[in-house]
Amino acid sequence: MAASTLPVPVHTSNPTPASASVLVRVRQDPAFAAFCVLRLGFIALPLLMGLDKFTNLLTDWPGYLAPWMVAVLPISAQAAMHLIGVVEIVAAIGIALRPRLAAWVVAAWLVGNILNLLTYPGFFDVALRDVGLLVAAVSLGLLASRYDRPRSEVDAR
Repeated sequence: MAASTLPVPVHTSNPTPASASVLVRVRQDPAFAAFCVLRLGFIALPLLMGLDKFTNLLTDWPGYLAPWMVAVLPISAQAAMHLIGVVEIVAAIGIALRPRLAAWVVAAWLVGNILNLLTYPGFFDVALRDVGLLVAAVSLGLLASRYDRPRSEVDAR
């Protein structure tokens, strides 16, 4: 009689790590993979750009405010950029914690950025880039409606 080639189940006391199950889902579900890529991008990029508003290493951020906006602000353009940096950092944290809600907040924020840039000749290319980011933020919000369930649904399982 030939030996069986069926695998013998191995029982371990350690369950599969959550990171392994996420990697399996990423490989098996392209929509979940897209959700993860967008989520990571909208955590990392606003965080880095928000921090850079305090250092101006990447660019002279106050130069991106339309002149009419600088004229009506009760604070300096650099102080406004510090405030914008804080908002971007909070947005990144929001995406990390609750992308289902934060993606729409980021989308609204991007609409504001686009409107500012469209009123400032010479920055239409940057406004177009932000339209692309807006499309990505809306996509994240739509995917989050499936992959970032409300706490009440998660707790019911």
